[in-house]
Amino acid sequence: MSLDSVRAFFAEHAPDVAVIVSDKSSATVTLAAEAFGVAPERIAKTLSLRVGERVVLVVTKGTARLDNKKAKTAFGAKPRMLDAGEVVSLTGHPVGGVCPFGLATPLPVFCDISLRAFDEVVPAAGSIHSAVRITPERMAALVNATWVDVCQEPQPEQMTAPA
Repeated sequence: MSLDSVRAFFAEHAPDVAVIVSDKSSATVTLAAEAFGVAPERIAKTLSLRVGERVVLVVTKGTARLDNKKAKTAFGAKPRMLDAGEVVSLTGHPVGGVCPFGLATPLPVFCDISLRAFDEVVPAAGSIHSAVRITPERMAALVNATWVDVCQEPQPEQMTAPA
């Protein structure tokens, strides 16, 4: 169902964007990078957050981590991750397939400036086996996202530590 809502979104708003389906899981940044043949930082991961009384989606580069201080400044309250049930209920997408496209509930979308380092990123497409290839600017425009600076760059020891 979720993959279908993403396909319907692109059929209506950007028919030239193809949803790619892999037989390999893309449920984590590492798995998605392997499945779609890109560096982990090019995976556009979507974080589902509760900030005060509202829920927002934040799309970041795959290797970035949310900086709680920056996020609190940007959103006016400390963010917390939604649990898996809330994610599915609000987005219509399973954890590992969450993206800003074809949402079950209209939610504000924010794109972290870390994505602007790339000419193309690979966000999920509503399932743990699907994605799209898209420019960060086009992705943001399609979902009416606001650009924010809410992430920290990984430290060298974070990049080599096991997940």
